[in-house]
Amino acid sequence: MPPSIQTVIGDKITLKSPTILASGVLGISTSIFSRMYDAGIGAVVTKSLSTEPWEGYPNPTIFSVGGGGWINAVGLSNPGAKNFAGMIKSSQSNNHNSVPIIASLVGSTASDFESMINEFADCNITAYEINLSCPHVAKVGLEVGDDADLVTKIIRSIKNVTSTPVLAKVGLGTSGYLDTVKSAIAGGVDGITAINTIRAMAINAQTQRPILSNKIGGLSGTPIKPVALRCVFEIASKFDIPVVGCGGISTWEDAVEFILAGACAIQIGSAVGHDTWIDTFNKINHGITSYMEQKGYLKIEEMVGNAQRS
Repeated sequence: MPPSIQTVIGDKITLKSPTILASGVLGISTSIFSRMYDAGIGAVVTKSLSTEPWEGYPNPTIFSVGGGGWINAVGLSNPGAKNFAGMIKSSQSNNHNSVPIIASLVGSTASDFESMINEFADCNITAYEINLSCPHVAKVGLEVGDDADLVTKIIRSIKNVTSTPVLAKVGLGTSGYLDTVKSAIAGGVDGITAINTIRAMAINAQTQRPILSNKIGGLSGTPIKPVALRCVFEIASKFDIPVVGCGGISTWEDAVEFILAGACAIQIGSAVGHDTWIDTFNKINHGITSYMEQKGYLKIEEMVGNAQRS
């Protein structure tokens, strides 16, 4: 029997593959989402959505640091939860969108998240990913994630208004990401996504000025992979909670390492620009399948966390 890469995240989420498009990579086009699903992707995470549309920061907002790394400070530009929910509803009613959608939400208070989730009441959403870790926008993201009591309050309030699974995306804040995980679990979260980008910056030696308009951005891509891998390993070893790995994954070997560390699925972001997005996900899915055949695994679940037991 050939191995199956069907993936289970907790009790409520089943995906046809473990490869998920990370938040903020390819905009909000529902037609692109469907094409990616046809290419083998398990699910798509939307750009982080806020209660109202945000324009984001002026250019320049992204800078390559080489070696597959990027620093970005886009500023969470998005059309707002209400507008995006309308797009999803229209697409799904016309049967143009079969891809599992994980809606990423960002806000400052419990009521922010409750109001956004109400906007998706008539949409088929696979899960919500609560952004507790954006490193370059004030009063949201990391500033929320660093407040343990607020994290618990937000997750608990979300769970009270929806039966859809909720993931919390954590990053490296000042209070320690393990504290954020603990607080999210106390609120009843269904899973953890680890990690977000890491605070970073770049300076132009000729102009003697920061390159990004916001000065500080988030480092993503290959340079953060060892850090993200360590975080997944630590979360999986300390908490009984599904973990979705994210950060610097660009090859099937990277994906397998994260699964062995304890991730039941993985998100791919920066690497999407290296090849066409179809090639990226195809290569990683095929590589995982070949690895499973080589090692005698029949299901992804048999691999998850095996590095914990070495």
